[in-house]
Order: sequence, then C-alpha cells, then structure tokens
Amino acid sequence: MPNPETAPAKASNFLRQIIEADLASGALQGRHFAGQPGDAAALAQAPLDAARIRTRFPPEPNGYLHIGHAKSICLNFGLAGDYGGVCHLRLDDTNPEKESQEYVDAIRDAVRWLGFDWVSAGVSHEYFASDYFDFMWRAACALIEAGLAYVDEQSAEDMRRNRGSLTEPGVPSPWRDRPAAESLQRFREMREGLHAEGSMVLRARIDMASPNLNLRDPALYRIRFAHHHRTGDRWCIYPMYTFAHPIEDALERITHSLCTLEFEDQRPFYDWLLEHLAALGLLERPLPRQYEFARLNLASLITSKRKLAQLVAEGRVKGWDDPRLPTIAGLRRRGYTPGALRLFAERIGVSKSDSWIDYSVLEGALRDDLDPQAPRAMAVLDPVPLVLDNWDEVIGAGRLEACQAPVHPHQPERGQRDFQLGPRVWIERSDFEFEPPKGFFRLYPGGRVRLKYGYVVECTGAERASDGSVLEVHARIVPDTRSGTPGAAAVKVKGVISWVGAADGLAAEVRLYDRLFLADQPDAGGADFLQALNPDSLRVVQAWVEPSVAAAAPGTSFQFERHGYFVTDSRDHVGGRLVFNRTTGLRDGR
Repeated sequence: MPNPETAPAKASNFLRQIIEADLASGALQGRHFAGQPGDAAALAQAPLDAARIRTRFPPEPNGYLHIGHAKSICLNFGLAGDYGGVCHLRLDDTNPEKESQEYVDAIRDAVRWLGFDWVSAGVSHEYFASDYFDFMWRAACALIEAGLAYVDEQSAEDMRRNRGSLTEPGVPSPWRDRPAAESLQRFREMREGLHAEGSMVLRARIDMASPNLNLRDPALYRIRFAHHHRTGDRWCIYPMYTFAHPIEDALERITHSLCTLEFEDQRPFYDWLLEHLAALGLLERPLPRQYEFARLNLASLITSKRKLAQLVAEGRVKGWDDPRLPTIAGLRRRGYTPGALRLFAERIGVSKSDSWIDYSVLEGALRDDLDPQAPRAMAVLDPVPLVLDNWDEVIGAGRLEACQAPVHPHQPERGQRDFQLGPRVWIERSDFEFEPPKGFFRLYPGGRVRLKYGYVVECTGAERASDGSVLEVHARIVPDTRSGTPGAAAVKVKGVISWVGAADGLAAEVRLYDRLFLADQPDAGGADFLQALNPDSLRVVQAWVEPSVAAAAPGTSFQFERHGYFVTDSRDHVGGRLVFNRTTGLRDGR
C-alpha cells in the first residue's frame, strides 16, 4: 500500500478535498471491517478497518470497458492508493440477461493492464453484487415489515403514467397501503416463481409527491426468469441497480462512493435506503457517502455499451477489440499504452461540470508516453521503386552499403539498428513529382535529396504507366555524400526522405485506422449515430518496413519515421506475418 506521506503531490480537485477533510476531521475513524464484506451483526466484533479509505470500481459485466471506465478506474484506484486506502473491484451483476463470464474476464484484464489491482496485503477485494443476493432479500423483507416497501401489481404502463411529471405529483398505487403481511407473502411468491414477469414489482414506500421523481416509490425488485452466470436458476427475482448499489457499498464498508453526474438525483434515495437499513439494525454506521463527478465526454466517440454492442453485433467493426472502438481492448490493440491512459486521466482531471474534450488531448497524452520509449524504424506505406542508375559505377556491382541508425535518437545506450542500401529502394509515391509545386523539396527531375542515413541522390526522371501513374523513379548517387562521412556536408540539400532497401526490406500489411465517426457528437440530440460512420475509418495498404522490426512481438510499438506511431497487431502479427496498426500520427510540424 503506498505511503500517503511520501506520495508525489497530485493536482487537487473537489474529491481530494473531501477525502482530506474527512481524514482530518476523524469522520472515517471507528469503522470496522472483518476482512470481507459484512452486515451489522458480522461487524460487531470485527477489528477496526486498517484502510484509511475504501473506494470501488463497480462495472456491470455486460460489455467491454471503454475509455470512460478507464477514467473511473484511474480515479478510484488512484485515490485509494494516494490516501492509504483500498479500492474494490465489484462486478454489478444484477441484470442476468446481458451479463456473462466473458465480460467479467475482460474487465479483470483491463483493470490489471492499466496497472491496478484489487489485492491488498494478500487479500483479494473482488466482489459481485450476486454475493449479496441473500442479504438483499433479507433487507427487502425488513423494509416490507417496517411499512417501507410494498408489492405493486399495477402494469408497467400504469406505473409510468401514475408516476407523474416534473410539474405534477404522482398518483399512489392502489396497492400502496396493502398490509405488510400481504406484501411479504406476495414477495415470497415472487421469489418462488409463482407470478409472471411484469405482473408485480417490489417498490419502496417514500413520497409520490416528491419533486425528485426518484423518490416516488422507486422499484426495488422485479421478476426475471433468466439464468444467471453465477447463481444459475436459484433466483427468479433480481434487485434493481439503485437498490443494490448502496447496499453493496455499505456491506463493503466503502467510504467514498464515486459516481458520474447522472446519479446525482439518485443520491437522496441512496441515503434514504441506507439510513433505514441502519435504523433497522442491518447495516453498521458510519454509512458510505456518494459523490458525483462529470463523466468523460470525448469528441467523435460513442461510449454507450448498448451502441458499442450494436456496432459489434452488426459487423460494422470487427469485435470488441477493433482498434477503431474506444473500448480499452480496442485502444490497447490500436497501440495505446497504460501510461498514456493514466496520463490522459490525470490531465483532464475531475470536475462537477460536464464538458467535451477534444480527441487530440488523448492523442497528445499517447505521444508524450510513446515518444521516449518507442524504437524508431523506417517504413514506406505507398511504395514506388527508386532505381539508382549509377550504383555499379560508384559503389560496385553486386555490393550493398551497410547503414546504421539509432534505435532511439535521444537514447544512445539503446544501440543501433542495421539495414542495407542497394541499387533499388522503396520510397513514398508522394516523394516524387514531375512538376513540383512551390516549396516541394523532394524528388523531381534535376532535384536533389538525401536518402536518410545514406547518400545524396539527384533525380533523373521516372517511368510512367499508360494511365500516367509512376512506375519507377530514377536517380544518380552523388559520390562522397554518404551520411557520417567527411564529405557528407559538402553537398547541401533541403530535402531528406525515408526509404526501405529492396534487398532486405520486409513486406508488411499496414492498417491505417482513422476515427470511426465523422461527427464530434455522433448521437447528439438522439441522432442516428450510424449515419455518422466514417466509410474510410480503415484503409489497408501493403507496405515495406526495415528489417529491424522483424522479430517484434505482438503489441510492440514503433515510431515509423515521418509517419507516426504504429503497433504490431496483437491478433494477426504471428507466424512471420507482419501486421502493423497505425496508432496516431506525429505532432503537427514534426
């Protein structure tokens, strides 16, 4: 557990101020923890909690985590670590139809990949909402017996209509004042599977005239004849999230329950429920407190799990780890690093106000993380041959020139990379023009450039196909101009181009990913987000890369000089097949 006294200073925010005030005032002292979640009876003889604070990351296992979850992971685990606390990983599996073990495994993998863990002092703090189904049943029965809940047999349509509006109070259910014993019997029948789905629900009995619609007798339990991935068919009633969530927090002794702003209106019910369950002797004080922060809104992305699932199901992307998706799995395959996502989360900070963040902020964090660590390499993505016609005369027939370049220009200790220059090399098609525009300093008839790490060459022309496209470019080596030799500086040129030797270059598939949506807010105002899909979000090219990348393992990042950052594909870069995904370009002006 990190020592909060020696931890580096972090930028302050309102959540840090709340935690620091709670620690300073002693408001969190006197909490008991039995080493595992427990109710008031279990905690009666438990020792004091050794954790100064407890937070939790509580995703529902109904899809893969996305960039918004990454912010929450960094926030909850980060705050716990900074203040000598513990963060729990909790899987909120209260909706069996949409949840699966696949998603549980993906969530675990994403949290660990980001650099966090839920094991503290040898104790695992991974929990499931389904761990607490027995207690939730008991809590619901206690509420019924206390006159604080009842079984409602209105239709779903009647419940919606009678809920009222922001300007009109709700209409009490005709079942609202039924005797507690009758509601308790009905609730037992619900559990025994004697009633159909939708025929009745358990509701809290609060205030149908409350200005907060969430306090107008919210539903606590509904009937669902669905197989649960952990509890099987033991239950056919399942708690609503708004009922389960505060109970889970209390049983786990969470001190600061951090939610996004859409849960702000739910906080009064959160407090109502916990206060009544504590008064009934089921939960121990002090009770958790909920605090809300602004969710992550990143331009040009969709983060709704439902909509992401639709993209996957309809084949508009290739799985949850498609590099165009904002899922953590997709970002990872795209070449994003844990350090980049943590840096991004730190830079955007935490606030109470919703705002939109430009995608360039995420890309900037990625570049800042990759720049000092990614090895360099040369690649040609749109290749055309460059023939050096005087090679035999200047260098010698059948000879190749060994060239070297640093693995990293600012880290000489990482050594050199080796490749061969010969009479034929691959260059970018855009590096040649028959009639160059003003300011074009690359190859054109009579123009000179330096082949990076090699010789200065002078273009003599090019061969065209019948459609006018360039088949191959021709040039002559300018003698005594090889990089690193005394004569290299004698001939001045304005252009330097990258290349890959035909003798030792490697063929590679390069996937050029772009943003999946053309609009900054693809689903704004209820718009059909599918209409904003970018038809050019993926372009696959056959490229040539230098031999230094041959042994790279899947998931290895490189900076392809001039082009940007690329990563070996984690799925398809196997068995001698070279597949690179474009992660992001270089900064403007580089």
